[in-house]
Amino acid sequence: MDHEKVNILLVDDQPAKLLAYEVILKDLGQNLVIASSGREALEVLLKTEIAVILVDVCMPELDGFELAAMIREHPRFQKTAMIFISAIQVSDIDRLRGYEMGAVDYVPVPVVPEVLRAKVKVFAELYRKTRELERLNQDLEDRVRARTAELENSTAKLRESEERRSMAIAAGKMGSWDWDWITGDWMWDEGQYRIFGVGPESFEVNPANVQALLHPDDVDQLRKAIAEFNKGTRSYETEFRIVRPDGDVRWCVGTAAATVDDSGRVMRVSGVTVDITERKRAEERQTLLAREVDHRAKNALALAQSIVRLTRADEVKAYVSAVEGRINALARVHTILSLSSWQGAELSKLIDEELAPYSLGGQIKLAGSEVQLLPATAQTLALALHELFTNSAKYGALSTRTGRLAIGWQVEDELLTLTWEESGGPLVMTPKSRGFGTRSLLASVESQLGGQARSDWRAEGLLCRLEVPLVRKTAATTAPGNFEAASSAELQRASG
Repeated sequence: MDHEKVNILLVDDQPAKLLAYEVILKDLGQNLVIASSGREALEVLLKTEIAVILVDVCMPELDGFELAAMIREHPRFQKTAMIFISAIQVSDIDRLRGYEMGAVDYVPVPVVPEVLRAKVKVFAELYRKTRELERLNQDLEDRVRARTAELENSTAKLRESEERRSMAIAAGKMGSWDWDWITGDWMWDEGQYRIFGVGPESFEVNPANVQALLHPDDVDQLRKAIAEFNKGTRSYETEFRIVRPDGDVRWCVGTAAATVDDSGRVMRVSGVTVDITERKRAEERQTLLAREVDHRAKNALALAQSIVRLTRADEVKAYVSAVEGRINALARVHTILSLSSWQGAELSKLIDEELAPYSLGGQIKLAGSEVQLLPATAQTLALALHELFTNSAKYGALSTRTGRLAIGWQVEDELLTLTWEESGGPLVMTPKSRGFGTRSLLASVESQLGGQARSDWRAEGLLCRLEVPLVRKTAATTAPGNFEAASSAELQRASG
């Protein structure tokens, strides 16, 4: 610390005098900072920590007195040492004015190098010692604060630990117990009683009564724990189930530790019981969700595989376009179902998704209330709607600006009836043969969903009527794994 350099600011408008001050003060071994005007000095002060300021009284624009006054107005520099250098005879009034402005000493011109060095050295050393003392005080304060914080933190942790234990007990998630191995006496706390669903006023804690509350498949866990302690085991942990008097089954994890005497004989066993039922149920839900995701992925892949394998086209470009359209339709409905956690999809959302690629203004009119579809029904209808939209955009009402399309639907006795009515488009003629899209639409609606699909090729436009049951009629169609098989089989028959 004694060899730490400090910054000394030299302020004078005459370069020759600044050079002379530098030569005189160089032997002090400090950092000399130069400023050729009052304004430049102020800029240096705002950027650099200064120990001593050596300033000329007579300077243009901003003289030494004015500079000192401005420096003293700033809170950071109210104690900074300033030495005035004056080339004129200084009167007592001038000295008084200088001291009022913040000067700590005067040096007359011509400057005596030894005197200037001595004065600057004194104030530089004073600044260094002051800073060292401040650092020591700060270090002491930091240590006191650190010790205080440690004590407060330790106290807070103890308080927090007790609060967590109290909260856990109050929430019925944790309980503690104690078993006197010699006398057979048991002690349960309130949390233990709550986990087991009994009360101290009606339940006597003893091995027989405790065993009666254990799940029959987990009774051996208690016997195994007792046997382990008799063999010299000092701690034991296991998961087990209990059956409360009201029939509620709870999962618990129990931890026990033995206290022994000098001969190693077990004197008592103490433990903690934690109710982990919610965690177990979450694990079961996660497992079911993983299986469901796997099942849904297989469904989607089976449909995609069938679409790719069975799509027909005369040109590669047409084939790619058809496959992409059907895969995209499948992807869109998959997104809708994913957002609902595969609980189902609204019919209006399926139609909106199929409408998205088209900019048709007011050509399409929709009418119908909200209808929730099962996942399998939503997938099939999404592909059917895609075929209808695609055919209409290529050959029907949506292929011209004058064409109009009305889609309406209603539900009665769990039967969805959807009407597709085109008008104003090109003249329609009954096709001599049905394409893959039309045949797969009919096959999927009728065979997969147990519904009916009727098409009337009127001259003014196609009229299609789909009737789809909203409740599946057979267990076979809803069993996991059947949907993808049915999809592939029906699309295969449609392609034939």
